[in-house]
Amino acid sequence: MNPYNAFAKVNVFLKITGKRGNYHTICSRFVRINNLYDTLWFEDKKNSDFEIKGNFNCPTKDNTLYKAYIALLEATQSDKLIAWMQTHALCVEKRIPSFAGLGGGSSDAATFLHLCNDILELDLTNETLAKIGEKVGADVPFFVYGYESANVSGIGEIVEPFIEPSLEFEINTPNIEISTPCVYQYYRQHLYAPIDEHEAHRLKQTASIDILRSMSPKEANDLYSPALGCYRELFEQEGWFFSGSGSSFFRLKEENNG
Repeated sequence: MNPYNAFAKVNVFLKITGKRGNYHTICSRFVRINNLYDTLWFEDKKNSDFEIKGNFNCPTKDNTLYKAYIALLEATQSDKLIAWMQTHALCVEKRIPSFAGLGGGSSDAATFLHLCNDILELDLTNETLAKIGEKVGADVPFFVYGYESANVSGIGEIVEPFIEPSLEFEINTPNIEISTPCVYQYYRQHLYAPIDEHEAHRLKQTASIDILRSMSPKEANDLYSPALGCYRELFEQEGWFFSGSGSSFFRLKEENNG
């Protein structure tokens, strides 16, 4: 049984387009990071409890992987899935920092869904897996589809592939655990200024490299300023863009290398 890799992502841009109940709708470009990933696989075990082996600092039932299991079970009612998780532990080698805006938890959840779908021959389509993933986290559908680059909108459920040359990024993650809900709340209370449909359409048509060369980090990411407002220990870094709600910064490798 070969391990599966769960890749990280960066948000080349992230703009707020409005509200949907308690959620914010977004227009964002997600780009996969091919050299930063967690690795997932299964191992035989003796006890029948759901078990995750890995470096996690939360209770099992709060883990996105457990939530993905419950969502998959509710959708399929699969006896094969129940039996499998009673006899196998889910192993995760974590490399993607947590609370970093790189989508590690969501990517792990999406990869778990694919692992189970393939091993147990559940025959679920990517569209079905993405619907299941929506119940786990807003970023999960992007990782389910496996696109290298995509425009993501709605509250994360609309994922449209964007064809462009591959980009390599350098990542810098300060040791700061950022709460995404706190950042969104700060934005909503102090900085709420959604873009219109015309601007969203323009951004969706613009190549990632052109976005990074024409926009400042704060222009590209509506959550950068509120993150700075929420976390006084977070500092701007010259020439670096901010991914999602942070705390990770990124820049193109080619620009760093001159």
